[in-house]
Amino acid sequence: MQCSWKAVILLALVSIAIQYTAIRTFTAKPFHMCPVPNPLNCGLGQDVESFDRMCDEYPYFNYNSSRKTHILILATTRSGSSFVGQLFNQHSDVFYLFEPLYHVQTTLIPHLSPSRYAVERRVMLGASRDLLRSLYNCDLYFLESYIKPQPANHTTDKLFRRGASKALCSMPVCDAFSPSDGNIEEGDCVRKCASLNLTLATESCRERRHVAIKTVRIPEVNDLKALIEDPRLNLKVIQLVRDPRGILSSRIETFRDTYRLWRIWRATGRKPYNLDLTQLTTVCDDFLNSVSTGLSRPPWLRGRYMLVRYEDLARNPLQKTKEVYEFLGLSLEKSVVDWIHNNTRGNNDVSAKHKYGTLRDSAANAESWRLKLSHDIVDYTQTVCQHILDELGYKAVNSPEELKNMSLSLVEDKTFIPFL
Repeated sequence: MQCSWKAVILLALVSIAIQYTAIRTFTAKPFHMCPVPNPLNCGLGQDVESFDRMCDEYPYFNYNSSRKTHILILATTRSGSSFVGQLFNQHSDVFYLFEPLYHVQTTLIPHLSPSRYAVERRVMLGASRDLLRSLYNCDLYFLESYIKPQPANHTTDKLFRRGASKALCSMPVCDAFSPSDGNIEEGDCVRKCASLNLTLATESCRERRHVAIKTVRIPEVNDLKALIEDPRLNLKVIQLVRDPRGILSSRIETFRDTYRLWRIWRATGRKPYNLDLTQLTTVCDDFLNSVSTGLSRPPWLRGRYMLVRYEDLARNPLQKTKEVYEFLGLSLEKSVVDWIHNNTRGNNDVSAKHKYGTLRDSAANAESWRLKLSHDIVDYTQTVCQHILDELGYKAVNSPEELKNMSLSLVEDKTFIPFL
């Protein structure tokens, strides 16, 4: 009997050791999804034929994808993120998705209440991380759980801003346009392309070497730590920041009902007693927490984080884009350069004034908020957001005259070197 229980304990210890070794083995190297275009990418043995059969039988089996770059544009609403997203969308080898986490929000938290906003947005984080992980692995079927009505036969016409992704408006996903058509307008894509086939979208994703996703629904880079440390991904974060005064001004103009009390304050000079100040403080707190983490350079962010000010990008779009591409290890294609030249020189066309448009005079737009906000709103913003303004190099103004003096820049020359 004595030998019997010792044997049981020994077997249990051996079993635990085997399981631990297996877990370490399967998490130590990055993997991706089958099918593989090149059997040399498969790092699981020399028998290519048997591995091909395995991929056929188990289409979600993983293959080594260490050369695929996963890019996340981390931003907040009205910070210029649509413009930055297009810098990747125009690249022929990038599969770009515009705000896929919109569907998580509308499913889990359809009605955000200001009093519970901070709590409710945290509810999204677990589901958002799971969805991002799946999308970076080109598993677009995972989206179906959040799209309403749920897609039938993996087909839907309800994907949010489908037309903002060139990959979803071109072959093999859509055959309405030829490669020579160049820049496809979002509205034309929605009108001319058939309903989105997620199977074809998955195929398009797997054909490209990089995946880029834009989101304004992740509060801080700290919330991405699990994804950044996931060995199956090669995630790099571009955090886009903007002067909070500019963000507030843009939101007042764009979301007129939501920011109605701010417009009353601007028009009357009297601050409403029931003004929702979290519409401002949340932005500044999230920026401060996230930027502080990024600039403190924790080991888990080495080579994974780059901070970009919208104002720097607006003033020198080509140079700043080159720096971003260099950080990511991507080649800067002519199509991206052409798009920058065509979309940063200003335009009086009505389409240029669309709230989610990217065609504008970027340099003039960077500090145009100074002509739209009253000095008392600016002064209040500077008080509430002082720490992040100082951290990011945004200067305060001390008088109405200084505010309107556009020859005086409020953006310091400050360099944020990526942590490599």
